[in-house]
Amino acid sequence: MAEALLRDETMTGREITSWVLPDLPDRITARELIRLRVRAEVARFNATRDETFHGLVQPCGATETPQGFRMPGSARIDGEAQADAACRAFDRNAFIMLAGGRQVEDLDEPIDLRDGGAVAFIRLVPLVGG
Repeated sequence: MAEALLRDETMTGREITSWVLPDLPDRITARELIRLRVRAEVARFNATRDETFHGLVQPCGATETPQGFRMPGSARIDGEAQADAACRAFDRNAFIMLAGGRQVEDLDEPIDLRDGGAVAFIRLVPLVGG
């Protein structure tokens, strides 16, 4: 079994946060990795009941803040719905993934985690007015 070091980064490569996702197969598709990552984020959030969700994509009903996504009241997040939303966000270029020194272009693209397994996620911000 492998593990992946997941890093959220800025466009300049500055690390925002990182954490290890353990017990993964040596090769995994981008879709599977995104779904596992998002489910883990949601499980952590739902277990701690924090009011701010720190995740890859904005949950329904949440408000974006500089610290993350503020959830209304004591709302729980549906991990499967959030994983679906993350895959749709990847398809519409809301974020990019870098693995093995290259950009992952397709959800069905395999990622080899045997060589350290570092995967970077970079959220893209739409330009104002266009």
